Amino acid sequence: MIEPYIQKLFAERIGGSQYGKSTTIYKFEKIKRAKKLAIECKPNLPLIDMGVGEPDEMAFPIVVDSLSSAAKLPQNRGYADNGGDKFKKAAAEYMKNVFRVNSIDADSEIIHSIGSKTALTMLPACFINPGDYVLMTTPGYPVLGTHAKYYGGQIHNLNLEAKNNFLPDLESIPSAILKKAKILVINYPNNPTGASATLDFFKEVVAFAKENKLIVIQDAAYASLIFEGKPLSIFQVPGAKDVAVELHSLSKSFNMTGWRIGFVVGNPLIVKAYGDMKDNSDSGQFLAIQSAAAVALDNPSITRSIASKYSRRMDQLVHELNKNGFTSTKPKGSFFLYVKAPKSAKSKDIVSYFETGEDFSQWLINNELISTVPWDDCGSFVRFSVTFTAENKTEEASIIKEIGRRLSQYNFKF
Repeated sequence: MIEPYIQKLFAERIGGSQYGKSTTIYKFEKIKRAKKLAIECKPNLPLIDMGVGEPDEMAFPIVVDSLSSAAKLPQNRGYADNGGDKFKKAAAEYMKNVFRVNSIDADSEIIHSIGSKTALTMLPACFINPGDYVLMTTPGYPVLGTHAKYYGGQIHNLNLEAKNNFLPDLESIPSAILKKAKILVINYPNNPTGASATLDFFKEVVAFAKENKLIVIQDAAYASLIFEGKPLSIFQVPGAKDVAVELHSLSKSFNMTGWRIGFVVGNPLIVKAYGDMKDNSDSGQFLAIQSAAAVALDNPSITRSIASKYSRRMDQLVHELNKNGFTSTKPKGSFFLYVKAPKSAKSKDIVSYFETGEDFSQWLINNELISTVPWDDCGSFVRFSVTFTAENKTEEASIIKEIGRRLSQYNFKF
């Protein structure tokens, strides 16, 4: 086939004339293919999927019922734009009730998002010019960085390592990069490490941002899914609103992943800029979804119930992994367990060696049909997610016991 002229029209940001020609297989596609092949090869061994990073249950009935009712109202049929006063007021109350942040103005300091992902795509457009830097933690969710690069921005990665409790070392940023930086992106509780921030860390971030004239974007998608203590918000730090916004999401904390609803809250000028960009990008989330989401936010006990389930599963998983030679520590929140990958596994006289977390993850799928997500940005790690599907407590305990049984066939070296 003659190469069509379209091939020469693609923007450089997505590969230019080479777009679509790469043979690189990305890790999530590798996982997908490995799962399919493993199931075909071992049809009698059930796949245990610990890699999916989304809730395993539906939204609670009170939320689903409210959506059904709201969808029937004629006043909800039109464009939402940046509106939905009921949702904005519920979000402000949520910040007060859950995070003890009383100073949020629903009119000027909150705008809904069609999920956090879309907000992360829009915010770079408000700030990044060619040559500007974004400071981002790694490993982490790359979407904001991807879009910053679309606008000609540069990324400086801050490694998250166990020796620093998976918090970034802000003092490690070279001064030349810091002078060109505009945005610091953090995410706590963190995906994939599961690490939680402290109030002292948030204080450090706010002071650092003011000193270096940065804005802070705290991706708080898991902020209310905690196992101990009370939920933290960066706005518990005096003066944080001068420099920061938080991105909250109902996807994980209310089992509403596919509903695509969240909110941006904080500095009114940043929120306004996001709103202007949003006005030119979408027409808002369906008002009935916003109305149902307001009902969810009015019922934070839903999140506490979900967090209790994940905490219970996490206790059991940590026990089974550590019993088989791993060194894992229960996080204080989220539903992710970030575990150092072994260097080898021995069964009888057969030894398998792993150079990377991806090597181990692929081996685990192929040999024992346990799916995890590898992360090799800062060492060889795999991420377990306790969002696997189970009908009840008995079944979830059985699944985790089965993980332990399958691992017990091997002697792991680290």
